[in-house]
Amino acid sequence: MPEAEAATYHIHPFDLTKVWPHKDYPLIEVGVMELNRNPKNYFNEVEQAAFSPVNIVPGMGYSPDKMLQARLISYPDAHRYRLGVNFETLPVNRPQCPVHTYNRDGFMRADENGGDSPNYEPNSFGGAAQDPRYREVPYKVSGDVNRYDHREGNDDYGQAGDLFRLMTPAEKKALISNLAGHMKGIPERIAKLQIEHFGKADPAYGRGVAEALGIEVPDPALASVT
Repeated sequence: MPEAEAATYHIHPFDLTKVWPHKDYPLIEVGVMELNRNPKNYFNEVEQAAFSPVNIVPGMGYSPDKMLQARLISYPDAHRYRLGVNFETLPVNRPQCPVHTYNRDGFMRADENGGDSPNYEPNSFGGAAQDPRYREVPYKVSGDVNRYDHREGNDDYGQAGDLFRLMTPAEKKALISNLAGHMKGIPERIAKLQIEHFGKADPAYGRGVAEALGIEVPDPALASVT
């Protein structure tokens, strides 16, 4: 989505609770992930695996999605706590293509550790230097950085209702049954508040959950219809 369109798009383009309609922005195939074998050793290749959204290819940047921004910090931090500061040198996490960084020392460092080359920049010893080709893609911003009510001017029900209306009767029945099963036992006052949210997405959605729970909701929009 071009930046100019993002500024005027009818939904917040970086709100992870929303979906960009494919009719507006069709999916673009960028590659195929092939899983061609099962792990040979569960601990070595599964327990020690450390996935992180920080790992991207040159030319890409990080979107201002708030959830992604939090994960950029929390995922590597969790891996350092779980596996140690050198988790990226483990075979399951090590890049197939050599990656040169300033990372040195730390518990369980078992490779050449950069030898005697300098781990700072700038330097006059032929050591590593910044490569401008790999700078993060710039992102333009405007307005004030402040605390805002994200609900103002934000449609939290339109897409949920559209998805519900796309479902087949069997899919709707399964969804409502699953929700009702998980909501049983919670205070009725809270259940009614949640049912109101379903009803704002689609009256039949709220009505279905209310009936599955055996709860009467006085809102006319959620009343049973024939």
